[in-house]
Amino acid sequence: MLSVIIITLNEERNIERVLRSVAGLTDDIVVVDSGSTDQTCSICRAHGVRVIQREWEGFSPAKNFGNSQAIHPWILSLDADEALSPQLRESIEKHVTADLPQNRIFSFNRLTNFCGTWIRHSGWYPDPKIRIWHRDFGRWEGYIHETPVFDGKPDRVHLKGDLLHYSFYTREDYRQQTEKYARMSAEELFRKGKKVPLFKYWFAPGARFVRDYFVRGGFLDGKKGFEVCKGNARGVRLKYARLRHLQATGNH
Repeated sequence: MLSVIIITLNEERNIERVLRSVAGLTDDIVVVDSGSTDQTCSICRAHGVRVIQREWEGFSPAKNFGNSQAIHPWILSLDADEALSPQLRESIEKHVTADLPQNRIFSFNRLTNFCGTWIRHSGWYPDPKIRIWHRDFGRWEGYIHETPVFDGKPDRVHLKGDLLHYSFYTREDYRQQTEKYARMSAEELFRKGKKVPLFKYWFAPGARFVRDYFVRGGFLDGKKGFEVCKGNARGVRLKYARLRHLQATGNH
């Protein structure tokens, strides 16, 4: 009825948590691994998971390949650093049934942990994600922040419960990921021929901080909220700085 698809690359510190959160939910868990050199694959096999190793081609191709390998028609797509909360699992068990219309899709909120603190504001929450749909009705598209695209008008149901996201164990994790996605975002914009006006380069980072910290309540997350909002703004600055560099040099 429901298959779980997870993509991995050296996720030994995360993978067991997500597998435990879906244990018993389905008899079909597919892990698409892109060449892990740690214990990721052995941990998966110890949990009876089907592991398929495949050369990395990008997030969307990896997830679409995983969907194509699913036994059941309904897909639950998770990242290795995520896990179902008990309430979300209960919602899935209640609402994802065999008699669903094919255009039904399910979303739920994602709650991110930053250095041991759950961030409930700061532009990071509720962060709704669409992660369950019929495999013949949708597919992943996008180079960086992949998004689902559907063949028709979806009937969306938002489930109760949070998808728990353990993305940043340390501030260094956050710094590195901010820089990585800023670079990738700039390169994607450059490929698309996008340009950044000078005023946007100067003012967009500050506007992002004001929005996330004051308008979206980052101050309610305390010191960690300030760090998150500051990092969000830094990511915007780095993205536009990288894009301007690419525009000036014409190459990477």
